[in-house]
Amino acid sequence: MLEEPSSPATHSPQRWTALWGMCLAASLVWLAFADFAVVVPTISRDLAVSLTDLQWANNAFSLAAGALVLAGGKLGDVYGRKRLLLIGVAALGAFSLVPALVPGSAGLTVGRGLMGVAAALVLPGTLALIPPMFPPKEQPRAFGMWMAVAWVAQAAGPALGGVLTSAFGWRSIFWVNLPLALLAYVLVRRAAVESTDPGAGRHVDPWGLLSSAGAAFLLLYACTAGQEYGFSAPFIIALFCGAVVLGALFVLSAKRVRDPLVDLSLFRLRPFSGALTANFTMNFAFGGVSFLLALYLQEVRGYSALVSGLLLLPSIVTILLFNPIGGKIARRFGPRLPVRLGVVLLGAGTVVAGVAVHDYHYWVLVLGLLLLGCGLGIMSIPLSDTAVAGPPEELAGTASGLFKVTSMLGGSFGVAVLVAVQQELETRQAVDKARAAGLSEDQVDELGNAVTDSELYDKILAGVDEATRNAITAAYQEVAATGTGRAVFAAGLLCIVAGLALPLIWRRERKRR
Repeated sequence: MLEEPSSPATHSPQRWTALWGMCLAASLVWLAFADFAVVVPTISRDLAVSLTDLQWANNAFSLAAGALVLAGGKLGDVYGRKRLLLIGVAALGAFSLVPALVPGSAGLTVGRGLMGVAAALVLPGTLALIPPMFPPKEQPRAFGMWMAVAWVAQAAGPALGGVLTSAFGWRSIFWVNLPLALLAYVLVRRAAVESTDPGAGRHVDPWGLLSSAGAAFLLLYACTAGQEYGFSAPFIIALFCGAVVLGALFVLSAKRVRDPLVDLSLFRLRPFSGALTANFTMNFAFGGVSFLLALYLQEVRGYSALVSGLLLLPSIVTILLFNPIGGKIARRFGPRLPVRLGVVLLGAGTVVAGVAVHDYHYWVLVLGLLLLGCGLGIMSIPLSDTAVAGPPEELAGTASGLFKVTSMLGGSFGVAVLVAVQQELETRQAVDKARAAGLSEDQVDELGNAVTDSELYDKILAGVDEATRNAITAAYQEVAATGTGRAVFAAGLLCIVAGLALPLIWRRERKRR
């Protein structure tokens, strides 16, 4: 028999222990989301796969999680959020064996996709269990702890990935999930209370699930494949049109079915809509910029995976320092102000990072990372509190699912779109040098998607002399620096514009007399 959400009188005395387990489970997801980018050059050298293939391996995780997390939230509402969380944690640990053991890019993509399916069961429960387990006065602190752990895991992901790769090889980023998943499982099983929505229907809307997942997949596929075929190609345009059609079908389905995957009434809550917009924006920028910087530091600057990961760590400092400040500002002035300020600061820091990439000065990059960390820290507590604790408790699973949809899809589209922007902004200098060396058009296109000094890169340039090879490599590195700097700069401008425009969606609530 399913248990109803706990009342204030029955809050578990072990709720803080349970929260540690829930945060550890969430951190597993965010580490898997963030630690892959720093090992991309190493994997490319080992497996001779292109950057496009590795983008798919990177995005398979977040796409699967983003497409299915709504269903995960719905299943948790019906069958128990703790139960689904435990299943997800166990599956995440088990599925981590696939990319670690199955050879080739197919094993990476399929394995990370399966890990994303498990993550879709983990994330909604880790957030949706907070309101029924904690009294209202403790909820901001609990949400703040969850968000701090989530963002620290994302910021520390490249560093941890670099350390593990340098010490034990790139497959160790998957092996480490096993003991961490086991510890999270034990803590949640022993300390968390069960929570359900007794009024929730017992089926998942199949049309809503298929249309939402299909729209996300087609849109991401178009952004990624467009880098290879060109965004004006009829095939790519058809993919974009298909994504729009499926998105419209999702909305129609949600309006007509009795028990939809998403209750559209949630979007009538202007703070909720504003929080989702801000969450998508910051994950778009942070996910895409982190991926580009991890590649840039290794391909262009020549650092190892270990050093590159460590060089991206400074944002952790300001995330932790400003995390409690955002909660204090929200209590005094409301959540909209710190969220809006956070998005603008994130944008400003990203702009500074873009400038530092173009004319490399590491201390300028550190300033940008610290500044964007300020933005992430300030907005974390008010953002999660608004998106998850703000809606009615019976919709907590759906609300947390939508919140995580925007997180995962924001990160996926950040990688796909910013890499596409980077390549579109690159000059023709490197291409001209490659053509002059006698490479065919197909080899030139393939070279543009190869990681510098990888096995694939070596194979393409095997027929040219060393001087020509060095000239082509230098040209591609210069092009990569220019494209990365401009793409990062553009992401920062997008954040600033989004922060300034946020009041158009998230209007100030009028005080009731």
